[in-house]
Amino acid sequence: MSHKAPAVLSEDEIEVRPPAAQNPPKVGFVSLGCPKNLVDSEVMMGMLAHNGAELVRRAEDADVIVVNTCSFIESAQQESVNTILEMARHKTDGRARKLVVAGCLVERFRNDIRKNIPEVDAVVGTGELQNILAAAGIAPQPPKDSPFRILTSRAEGDARAAQGRFSRESWDGTVSDLPNYLYDEATPRILATPGYTAYIKIAEGCDHPCAFCIIPQLRGQFRSRRFESVVAEAERLALAGVREITLIGQDTTCYGEDFDLKDGLALLLEKLAGIEGLHWVRFLYAYPNKITGRLLETIASHDNICSYMDVPLQHASPTVLKRMKRGGGSDIFLRSVEKMRRTIPNVTLRTSFIVGFPGETEKEFEELCEFVREAKFDWMGAFSYSDQEGTGAFDLGKKLSPREIERRRKHLMQIQRGISRKSKKALVGKEFDLLLQGPSEESDLLYEGRTAMHAPEIDGKVFVNDFPEDREPKAGEFYRCEITEAHDYDLVARII
Repeated sequence: MSHKAPAVLSEDEIEVRPPAAQNPPKVGFVSLGCPKNLVDSEVMMGMLAHNGAELVRRAEDADVIVVNTCSFIESAQQESVNTILEMARHKTDGRARKLVVAGCLVERFRNDIRKNIPEVDAVVGTGELQNILAAAGIAPQPPKDSPFRILTSRAEGDARAAQGRFSRESWDGTVSDLPNYLYDEATPRILATPGYTAYIKIAEGCDHPCAFCIIPQLRGQFRSRRFESVVAEAERLALAGVREITLIGQDTTCYGEDFDLKDGLALLLEKLAGIEGLHWVRFLYAYPNKITGRLLETIASHDNICSYMDVPLQHASPTVLKRMKRGGGSDIFLRSVEKMRRTIPNVTLRTSFIVGFPGETEKEFEELCEFVREAKFDWMGAFSYSDQEGTGAFDLGKKLSPREIERRRKHLMQIQRGISRKSKKALVGKEFDLLLQGPSEESDLLYEGRTAMHAPEIDGKVFVNDFPEDREPKAGEFYRCEITEAHDYDLVARII
């Protein structure tokens, strides 16, 4: 998963609504971690603005600073702590009166944050988003009528709960209640993405037993948003000018199972594909054994559903996957990859792997390397194993040294770099629809954009160096482009 650099959201990234109260507090946000965390930040910003707060672009101008944290792996935890300490200086040396810490780090280290960082005035866990108002010192306005939330669960999740999957007993000071919050279409929300693109969180929590992961303890059991709620939000976003929607959740492919809905994600995609104005619809984070034929056929049959599959496989060696409590292996995965490519013409495949899982032998690592050579993924990420207390892997022996893990990670990425370089060269001369994002950060002479092959923020870039003289480049518009150059991960294109 990606981690944003610490930055207070800017005015051109948020919809600033007029304050509803006199002398409202000025609130600045720093959102770290994945898109799922970003949506939580957007919901909290929406609640604050709806109740009179004024959102500001710079931490220096804020009366209240909110840091929404990530705690997935050790490096994310450290980034979160560093950002909290950085923002704390605005309270000790600047105008800020309150510092609020929210998100996954709170679920994991609630008491430690308050004890070790005295500048922090309040904490808000992943299941307590509505508490952001009290944390910021705002009295909530009477809520409008909201559809009744039905909290459900899957039999698989209930069984894993009975087996202790969601236990926090080893986490000192953590509250025992698991998060169960789930926003809906009536929840105030302010987009922190450019106005033409938005994420929609369709589910929360995770029931899978993966031995390396603490997300179930941080986010709770899997629960889907109501079908009608997701559609209503997508329709409203499209009316507001959003042209690209990305569906997210810890596991989007389980969507609807807690409602006894078969092929719920496929049904949802079909419905969203019919919304006028949506040019691209995609989803992220597909669990390997949840990819059905109906889902693949749905993607293939709609032009505005991106032919894009993000399937984090985590490893390819059957023995490592068994220790990870995931199952599968290279032979099974290769058949799945072949089926995806056969069913969806020109599908773009993204995956990610964990290198250095406890006990990973050279032979098992080479199985992974050989699988990557054979599968030839369009996009791939490799992550170093991070030991996390509370996971099943934490108690496993035979831990590899950080130096050895990093060696393996670099070697795997070197293999992928060669695959990517070759596949990107094959795109030269081909034409694609391109969503223009605006001037490039690399150079004032270039623009940047994405094709349907590029998910927001996580894949390579398309640099545009040639625009027709009679056309004015406009961010958020779609153009037809031709690829003229290819690099290891990025492309260069001209607008036709």
